[in-house]
Amino acid sequence: MGKSTAGERRYPVTEKGYLLEFLLERVKGKSRNAVKHLLSGRQVAVDGKIVTRFDWPLEPGEVVTILPQGREEQAKTPFPILYQDRDLIAIDKPAGLLTVGHEGERQRTAYRLLADTLRDGSREKKLFVVHRLDRDTSGAVLFARNEEMKRALQEDWDSLVKERIYLAVTVGAPEREEGVVRSWLRETSTRVVYSGGPGSGAKEAITRYKVLARSGEYALVRVALDTGRKNQIRVHMADLGCPVAGDKKYGDGSGPMDRLALHAVRLTVTDPRTGAPLTVTAPVPKPFLRLFPNAEKGI
Repeated sequence: MGKSTAGERRYPVTEKGYLLEFLLERVKGKSRNAVKHLLSGRQVAVDGKIVTRFDWPLEPGEVVTILPQGREEQAKTPFPILYQDRDLIAIDKPAGLLTVGHEGERQRTAYRLLADTLRDGSREKKLFVVHRLDRDTSGAVLFARNEEMKRALQEDWDSLVKERIYLAVTVGAPEREEGVVRSWLRETSTRVVYSGGPGSGAKEAITRYKVLARSGEYALVRVALDTGRKNQIRVHMADLGCPVAGDKKYGDGSGPMDRLALHAVRLTVTDPRTGAPLTVTAPVPKPFLRLFPNAEKGI
């Protein structure tokens, strides 16, 4: 039986299964459609994260929470805050969510969800984008909370960024356990990025990698970026013959988890206010840990 706290009902998960079946077994007096309505109404969370998919996989040790109606504030920010002060805020962006949309669009993005929360009822803009992650990549994203900090970061971003560390699960592994990939990236009219030599429209991209572990046909790779180009890691891993697992764009989409297996685990920048390093760390996602229990070592 689930416990209740301030209108919430909590149910511990004791065995593997899927969310809809789990709810149907435990929520008494509600039809299948009524339970689906809880999901579509963003009233169900798994380990604090709002989940709407009825086929969401559950693992022992997780906690499913049914939220009361009116908890819209929780639904607005389905991601942890990693760091914040008066000028900066960092989040752990989930996979599948855009960092920011195109100008004028009203789609659901990490920027919009966080900006709506920080606005706190006022119309004043309190959040500014300084960099971004691909939609399907999870992990640490840093935002400015005022225009002064936005300008300070954007005007000198490349020199302020000291470290960009990612974890990737790849299908296969690089021939060398450790190495550097350097190429010049271009983008086609269909938004596919590819490697080539220097020339008009090409942007230099440098990726450093190290194989941390192997599990069957998969490898856990630590990736450090010298440059931050669009799709850089995905293109370079594919160039090495070991595409990122779950990558439908630069691989065949196969993988051990229901997502692109790429996570921005650590970002270090020079704080323009103090000159001191500021490091933001996003925890290793559970799907990575299930495959590589020691994934947090060596990063």
